[in-house]
Amino acid sequence: MRRRTLLTAALAAGASALGTGPAMAGGRRVLHVRPGESVQAAVDAVDGPGWTVLVHPGTYREVVGVPAAQAELTLRGVTGDPRDVVIVYDNANGTPKPDGSGTYGTAGSATFSSAAPGLTLRDLTLANDWLRADHPDITGTQAVAACLTGDRTRAENVRFLAHQDTLFTDTTALGAFDRQYFRHCHIEGDVDFVFGRATAVFDHCRFHTLPRDVGFTPKGMVFAPSTARANPHGMLAVRCRFTSGAEDGAYKLARPWVPSYETTAWPALVVRDSVIGPGIDPVAPYTTMRDAHPWQSMRFAEYRNTGPGAVISIPAHRPQLTPAEAALHTPAACLGDWNPR
Repeated sequence: MRRRTLLTAALAAGASALGTGPAMAGGRRVLHVRPGESVQAAVDAVDGPGWTVLVHPGTYREVVGVPAAQAELTLRGVTGDPRDVVIVYDNANGTPKPDGSGTYGTAGSATFSSAAPGLTLRDLTLANDWLRADHPDITGTQAVAACLTGDRTRAENVRFLAHQDTLFTDTTALGAFDRQYFRHCHIEGDVDFVFGRATAVFDHCRFHTLPRDVGFTPKGMVFAPSTARANPHGMLAVRCRFTSGAEDGAYKLARPWVPSYETTAWPALVVRDSVIGPGIDPVAPYTTMRDAHPWQSMRFAEYRNTGPGAVISIPAHRPQLTPAEAALHTPAACLGDWNPR
């Protein structure tokens, strides 16, 4: 209550909450957050669309949620270097809730979540530092850094860091084709670390697979799309890089996810004009999550990729688009009347 009172007073006085300075910048209302203060408190103080929350250098150990009502919100690190501003927490799917009402679940484990349309994230890091080795008693090891829903979500120069299920690109409803755009982002993890049913475009992003001390391969997968059958576009990675901290061939590029709550899903992924490093298995880059939904029956394809992880040794294992088909899988085609670039 005391925090809310201070925020309200700052806004009424024409100063930026949690700091000093103008309340308007470039036609947008601005709040500042500094170390020792709360990003969530600033988000809670937003009273309408069009706000910017500027976060100063520091590590903010908290869970942050942006409700659907906070439309057109911008959350941005002030220095332009995403390493300077880190929002991090450590919940997992199987982490018990403090009130004894069960566990958080996959989406509930997210350090950062948003259901707001028109969200912009820039120049910061969203991380989940929960580690399997520290919690051998927990079997629900999904630990999400960011769970994003809401149409027209945009992230630029953002680092998404976790292990399993790092970035959940979801939609507000099963029948919604919410669009998300990621540019110059760094996304790392091990198992299914980019997943969900959103129309998600990754433009000039880096996907980095982590070393993992397990006695089997594959050690993980980059993508696990769960695209709705009616959606003509799923995930698109264009002009991206795939790097690895693990041994050569230890990772798969993708596997389809058909959730038990949406058994009609028809996962879609196109990786094109990208450099795929040796960490991805070049012989068999795709695998199946459940036998009832083999990857070969999904909408997986590539186009003009290069690098040791993109070598086509068995054509049937790497479906390729024709030039005419590739023209239907561009950022503009996926995003329609929204041009975040």
